[in-house]
Amino acid sequence: MAETKYIFVTGGVVSSLGKGIISSSIGKLLQARGYNITIQKFDPYINIDPGTLNPYEHGECYVTVDGMETDLDLGHYERFTGIQTTKANSLTTGRIYKSVIDKERRGDYLGKTIQVVPHITDEIKRNVKLLGKKFHYDFVITEIGGTIGDIESAPFMEAIRQLKWELGKNAVNVHLTYVPFLKAAGELKTKPTQHSVKELQSVGIQPDVLVLRTEKHLSDDIRKKVAAFCNVDFDCVIQSEDMPSIYEVPVNMQNQGLDTAILKKVGEPIGEKPSLGPWKQFLERRNKAKEEVYIGLVGKYDLQDAYKSIRESLSQAGTYNDRKTVITFISSEGLTENNVAEALAGQDGIVICPGFGQRGIEGKIIAAHYSRTHNIPTFGICLGMQMMVIEFARNVLGFKDANSREIDETTEHNVIDIMEEQKNITNMGGTMRLGAYECVLRQGSRVFDIYKKEFIQERHRHRYEFNNDYLSMFEKNGMMCVGRNPESDLIEIVEIPGLNWYIGTQFHPEYQSTVLKPHPLFVDFVKHAIANHK
Repeated sequence: MAETKYIFVTGGVVSSLGKGIISSSIGKLLQARGYNITIQKFDPYINIDPGTLNPYEHGECYVTVDGMETDLDLGHYERFTGIQTTKANSLTTGRIYKSVIDKERRGDYLGKTIQVVPHITDEIKRNVKLLGKKFHYDFVITEIGGTIGDIESAPFMEAIRQLKWELGKNAVNVHLTYVPFLKAAGELKTKPTQHSVKELQSVGIQPDVLVLRTEKHLSDDIRKKVAAFCNVDFDCVIQSEDMPSIYEVPVNMQNQGLDTAILKKVGEPIGEKPSLGPWKQFLERRNKAKEEVYIGLVGKYDLQDAYKSIRESLSQAGTYNDRKTVITFISSEGLTENNVAEALAGQDGIVICPGFGQRGIEGKIIAAHYSRTHNIPTFGICLGMQMMVIEFARNVLGFKDANSREIDETTEHNVIDIMEEQKNITNMGGTMRLGAYECVLRQGSRVFDIYKKEFIQERHRHRYEFNNDYLSMFEKNGMMCVGRNPESDLIEIVEIPGLNWYIGTQFHPEYQSTVLKPHPLFVDFVKHAIANHK
């Protein structure tokens, strides 16, 4: 296959239809046929990246190996396909405009008037084709955030229109729409889909494949009607029904012939249907697991997407332990010494969640204290690890005012502090330790046994660190610092060997857990939570 083919995934009618899951599924199915793929996300908002966005607005911020803060859909791409994405896989309108404005300031345009067309659209097109050119992928899948008709996605749509024209057969548009079921009339309605396609056609894009999101099964008659009204081949009208889990979607899309439809459109041979063996084995195990393991997430954001990667990692780890993971959110804001026992009752293990800022901090410390003194399997991630450290300093080392400089500038016992080189930073965006860093594990430690190797690489997203001045005091009293960065000597992992499972990581292991390669820390944590359940 000589030339890179481009697949554009757009959405209509409403947002949150699952474009990310469909893009990931397309990637998975093409991979299974032996194609080399990558997936990128273009977001129409003006923020430079989602790093400074509130999780209530945007869900979690995902971090790539090279330290780019990105949209949570990149997490789906990596979990489904096992590829590693980079900053080139995530773009916002903000970054596109910044790039064009920087060029204009440098004088690159030689006095031309800078306009949305051609300058912004050319910059979008350049970025669409960048990965294909550089790495010669067979397919580059580009997901466009937002909904067709949004004012902010107009430049992206114009760029796609031009690319489809320039690339001919090598570019395909997969448009995702919604077919609502009207209960009162007892009918499925295709009108919103027709309007959405009309909207797309009005900007000059004819969709090649339609994926209809629906809660009810669509008859062939409905699909024929959509095909006729939207100028799309009947076998390119695919239905995507609600599935018990997102991991069922690739198999469902394969059964519906989504990959076949795309290959036909780009003129690639169809060949045999791939078996998706390991993926189906994972689904079988998942569906067979009837017994439950209960994990409490202690955090401050009570919404599904805020801790998306952690939830998925726990869910995958449950499957590999033949259990169904039942996750309960426990708000750290409301936790007190008086209600913590009741709040954590019935949990086989708890995760103390990452985060930034003051809100809900004391609740996390109370949770860490309770789980440490009651020997409940506990996993602290990033800020969660820092809270375990502060709790230990207060209640074991006896420093009642122990804290992080992030929370209390004046604390005498700053067991968590900011690194020297970070002290003068006033800019919030992208000034943290971000992306993959090396870590050396202490032989004989529990984490060494879990990873079964000495050198690991994990992804970070934080500004504050364990204060090494207190290192020997912690170790003397039973909290071991068992993972270190070889260059900076910063502490990456703490554990209390005397307890069931009490481990904190300064990094975010959830970013590396995928469907076919679950993260060893999560798998081991869930295993101990199950033992605790018994």
